[in-house]
Amino acid sequence: MRTNRTTRALGALTITAALAFTAAACGNDDANTATTSEVSTTEHNDADVEFASNMLQHHAQALSMVDLTIDRPLDPEVQQLAEQIREAQAPEIETFTDWLTDWDEEVPETVRDHSNAGHDMDDMGESMNDDNMAGMMSSDDMGALEDASDADFQTMWLEMMVEHHEGAVEMAKAEQSDGQYMAAVDLARSIVTSQTAEIDTMKALLS
Repeated sequence: MRTNRTTRALGALTITAALAFTAAACGNDDANTATTSEVSTTEHNDADVEFASNMLQHHAQALSMVDLTIDRPLDPEVQQLAEQIREAQAPEIETFTDWLTDWDEEVPETVRDHSNAGHDMDDMGESMNDDNMAGMMSSDDMGALEDASDADFQTMWLEMMVEHHEGAVEMAKAEQSDGQYMAAVDLARSIVTSQTAEIDTMKALLS
């Protein structure tokens, strides 16, 4: 009888210790999660500023590429995609501008700040290309797209926009990893989701 009681007591102690260990482990997991996902509804950091500044310029060039589809003979699916990009990215440019203004940061010039394509757009294109911003087209790339024949334009536009979107996804993922401002991190997550889906659509159209 004494042996059975001892066995039962040891079993109870073992279960209690296991439960305590499990609770402690869960507590540590929660602490680690909180540490690795610290964001703020009010504070921002350098990664947020870089994201807003670069993505503003990146979106502006995407809209310039969309502008080049006007009066071009496109498949309905491509025309719909171009309008979808315009509807999504134009408001986001305003959001980036508002954030930078609120943070007392410089709002960068973009190709869309210049009314004339010509020399000003060339300068902007070369400047952004020198910064090695992911997915940005050079002024030569943009010129080639503008001058492309109707027969070649759609394929060229899709190929360039895939590359452009891939750059945006790369920058948005960096913001998800390094950003502090919650609204910016949330928008970055949305950009990854939406533009990855558009990349898949464009690759399907190319194939």
